[in-house]
Amino acid sequence: MQIDLSIALDRITSIVRGGIALLPNLVLALVVFVVFLLVARVARAAITRLVGHHGSLALQQVLGRLTQGGILVVGGFVALTILVPTLTAGSLIQLLGISGVAIGFAFKDILQNFLAGILILLSRPFRIGDQIVFGSYEGTVEDIQTRATILRTYDDRRAVIPNAKLFTDSVLVNTAYPHRVSEYDLTLPAGIEAEPAREAILRAVRGVPGVASDPPPAILVTRGDPQAVGLKVQWWGPSRRADMLRVQDRVMEAIETAMRDGGTAKTGG
Repeated sequence: MQIDLSIALDRITSIVRGGIALLPNLVLALVVFVVFLLVARVARAAITRLVGHHGSLALQQVLGRLTQGGILVVGGFVALTILVPTLTAGSLIQLLGISGVAIGFAFKDILQNFLAGILILLSRPFRIGDQIVFGSYEGTVEDIQTRATILRTYDDRRAVIPNAKLFTDSVLVNTAYPHRVSEYDLTLPAGIEAEPAREAILRAVRGVPGVASDPPPAILVTRGDPQAVGLKVQWWGPSRRADMLRVQDRVMEAIETAMRDGGTAKTGG
């Protein structure tokens, strides 16, 4: 059996000639992509500096990466059209459109959480370090990622909450303002005059460290039974939970002391 190597040699020669013919386009494509790579790095640094004056570190990283990635994608397509002259801009756009629809259906939830994360970082309804309540979860925001927000609960557990839910549902931000109101209910039994007791309790609460003077503490009558007058003590203290609980403990102790000095009372908070 005689083996004819001429066909194989012709194909190898054709491939080599084609590769040599493509060398100028390949070099030009590499140069163009390197230029886009440098532009992408400069743009990422510029975006990071610009957002740094107005946004968080997470927002800087996300927008910087998005800018760099977008420029690199454009650079890759431009280099590809140089390397393959038959590839036109129209075919690229058509390919991107089909691919975008397919990716959108395949990664719908991921894209929703990603976009919600970007909007949360931009609108900043809460920040890292804020204490929030979302559904059955309550704790301190440790991180705001592009997919989810990390919450550290008060009993030292980690809750990973998808950003899409946080963006569309109601969130209570306990630390949005410096102070928050606390309340304590008590009952004055028969034999104790309400007005002197109110004045004594107000003086005691005003003297507790951590209780805000503006707005000042207040006492409201919740039940006017002559045999048992109900009072609600309100005061404003630190918004962070640990500080709020410490001030609340001092206030309750001060109320108990004031009531012992002026008579006895049945309490319940």
